[in-house]
Amino acid sequence: MQTNPTHTSLVAVGDSFTEGMSDLLPDGTYRGWADVLAGRMAARSPGFRYANLAVRGKLIQQIVDEQVDIAAAMRPDVITLVGGLNDTLRPKCDMVRVRDLLTEAVERLAPACERLVLMRSPGRQGPVLDRFRPRMEELFDCVVELAAKHDAVVVDLYGAPSLGDPRLWDVDRLHLTAEGHRRVAAAVWETLGYPPEGAGDAEWRTPMPVTPPPGWGARRVADVRFARQHLFPWIGRRLTGRSSGDGRAPKHTELLPYPGAQG
Repeated sequence: MQTNPTHTSLVAVGDSFTEGMSDLLPDGTYRGWADVLAGRMAARSPGFRYANLAVRGKLIQQIVDEQVDIAAAMRPDVITLVGGLNDTLRPKCDMVRVRDLLTEAVERLAPACERLVLMRSPGRQGPVLDRFRPRMEELFDCVVELAAKHDAVVVDLYGAPSLGDPRLWDVDRLHLTAEGHRRVAAAVWETLGYPPEGAGDAEWRTPMPVTPPPGWGARRVADVRFARQHLFPWIGRRLTGRSSGDGRAPKHTELLPYPGAQG
């Protein structure tokens, strides 16, 4: 891996994880790890350009159809691709098809950039996702195989102890908090070969400090809130074939200078 690299452009491809949910800003928009990473890269590279094509709820077929060709045509220095996890959470999931589509995406993106970044995405500890872990791990095995074949890099967030900690996940139990996104940005930064920018950059690889667990009553209140505000609406969308990303455009559709980048 190149150390202390210089990259002048970044395009992020994917779903809600890359869009930035639940790293909510005061104006009601989402920031997320990709925006944080772009800001760090822009501080080192005058005229740095950035696009984020990710949209919440997208399945791997939609990512291939709606984002991959656009990202490839931009020919940036770095492309990040994270997709397929929404498919694994569906009751009926054809993993052969998911693997084939992810392979297609990588084959089209790898030649279009200097560095393609793939991920073993973080998985929250707890029973909600445990039933889906075999599918997730099958997807991650495919990611590792594709990276080796196409000279991509893999950011291993799934194996990072801190990023499985429930304290770094929002109340919907599907998306990271702002602190979780910061740690993901640090992980990608390190994997790309940039030097640490403080002690906090190493925190994504280390467990969270031990704190007393919440009491039984607090856990039950949280469970009820989660079911009412997030689980039942999510099930409703699955039953009706709707997605949280329906009709939603990406937040940064063009490869433009990152706000604050010099040049």
